[in-house]
Amino acid sequence: MTDRPCNTFVEGDNLDVLRSLAPGSVDLVYTDPPYNTGNDFAYADRFRAADGARAGRHGAWVEMMRPRLEAVRDVLSDRGALFISIDDNEAARLRLLLDEVFGEQCFLAQVVVNLNPKGRQLGNGFATSHEYVLVYARDPRRCAVDASSAEHVDEDDFPLTAPDGRRFRHLPLRNTNKKFNPVTARTLHFPLYGDPVSGRVASAAFDGAVEVLPVFGDGRPAVWRWSAPLVDERPDDLVCRTIQGKLGERVDVFQRDWLHRDGGRRKKLRTIWPSEEIGSTDTAVAELKDLVGHVFESPKPTGLVRRILGTMPADVTVVDPFAGSGTTGHAVALANAEDGGTRHCLSINWPEPTRPGSNADLAGLPTVAAITRARLAAVDARLGGGFSELPPHSPAP
Repeated sequence: MTDRPCNTFVEGDNLDVLRSLAPGSVDLVYTDPPYNTGNDFAYADRFRAADGARAGRHGAWVEMMRPRLEAVRDVLSDRGALFISIDDNEAARLRLLLDEVFGEQCFLAQVVVNLNPKGRQLGNGFATSHEYVLVYARDPRRCAVDASSAEHVDEDDFPLTAPDGRRFRHLPLRNTNKKFNPVTARTLHFPLYGDPVSGRVASAAFDGAVEVLPVFGDGRPAVWRWSAPLVDERPDDLVCRTIQGKLGERVDVFQRDWLHRDGGRRKKLRTIWPSEEIGSTDTAVAELKDLVGHVFESPKPTGLVRRILGTMPADVTVVDPFAGSGTTGHAVALANAEDGGTRHCLSINWPEPTRPGSNADLAGLPTVAAITRARLAAVDARLGGGFSELPPHSPAP
């Protein structure tokens, strides 16, 4: 698929476009739909309540989103996932709707995203500084999402240094989770043998060794995290030490946990993403202004989308059904330029008119779709990777 351009754009109704895509042809959907803050949204007028009366504001939004989420589910591959931004106006309803469309078992996370660190100062009440990203898998057993990152590993957490210069820390080989004990994990409760002078550890007795059984700090029986064969397979990664426990001095076994092992360490992503790590609305406005001007009031920062892209393989096919200012396509181009990936992004936008007299209108961009198109073309001019446009409602190649 490397012959495809990095970015493709189609102007039209995202529901029509999504339904034109082949089932299972998309790996990642990230999108930022209308937040339903009280203003009309471009897709609202075709949705009515079942009795023919106009649905309430929230009901109309849900009925606008439902078929689109169903179409997203259908185009996602087995390894695929949906990441969708939302704020407090519809977060609860969207979570319930996604549980209904994808299944509760497909829920992966609700991430708090700090995009406005100063907080919104207009209006009454609290200065809201966060939004959410809801994450759902198409098939949680096959989903390719790796919720970890190499960027968040702190070298200061590895205070020890081996003779060859490698950094490491000591972790108890004992499983510290009390859910795992000799009753629930019988095969992992067995004696090891260690010499606290030399540090040697083995699964069988040797000269100078003492028997070591896994115990919790209060002396109750515990279990090891490793099996006996693994202990014998990686003896250099274990050390026997004498420690001062709650009940006095005792001998225990520790794992040498290396900073760099098997191609690099990754750390699990937390579910709060601060603006210092992913950017803010202010930085997003600056990114867009640098390419096409100040023509969109609340774009998402590319750092947010790049973090999402970092949880998936570098060859994914990405779709953004509510492409807005084109942040997703921009982030895909940046990620490919950085790591040589072959990601491809299809951005979809409805030709919603920009406000008369707005910066976008004065810049000759009469619709939001025109903003998307202009940004993706500018991204290609600056970063390369290619940009193509499909006729409205045409299936992607």
